[in-house]
Amino acid sequence: MADIKSPEARSKNMSAIRSVNTRPEVKIRKALFAKGYRYRLHDKKLPGKPDIVLPKYKTVIFIHGCFWHGHEGCYLYKRPAQNREFWDQKISANKKRDAEVTKALLEKKWKVLIVWECSIKGRYKLPFDDVISKIIAFIHSDKAYDEIRSSE
Repeated sequence: MADIKSPEARSKNMSAIRSVNTRPEVKIRKALFAKGYRYRLHDKKLPGKPDIVLPKYKTVIFIHGCFWHGHEGCYLYKRPAQNREFWDQKISANKKRDAEVTKALLEKKWKVLIVWECSIKGRYKLPFDDVISKIIAFIHSDKAYDEIRSSE
């Protein structure tokens, strides 16, 4: 199916998408704060500038958009039909960087949690209280790495 927008209009739309303070990120931050967890945001001293940093628990949380981070098998991730080579390279580079950042954080003995957008948004989302419970359980667990994804 052809794009209904001109390349210029599509470019303007895509460039307006924020990378920090997204709705899912703010929603999770507010819930954690309400439960008494204090955190830092986008700590530039850590690899990848994690979305949420809990220094007391040596835990970082990334809230990944399913499209931008190439969440394979997810209903929210659909490869664009237009300019496919560009998007394949972009998303592939994002996935490679994500893996490198995770590895670097784990080597520094930080615990890493990835919360996928599909777990809190869309038709297969998990109940939000369950997502927060899973995040808190991870914070207090011995796991070094985990992901929270939709129930699909």
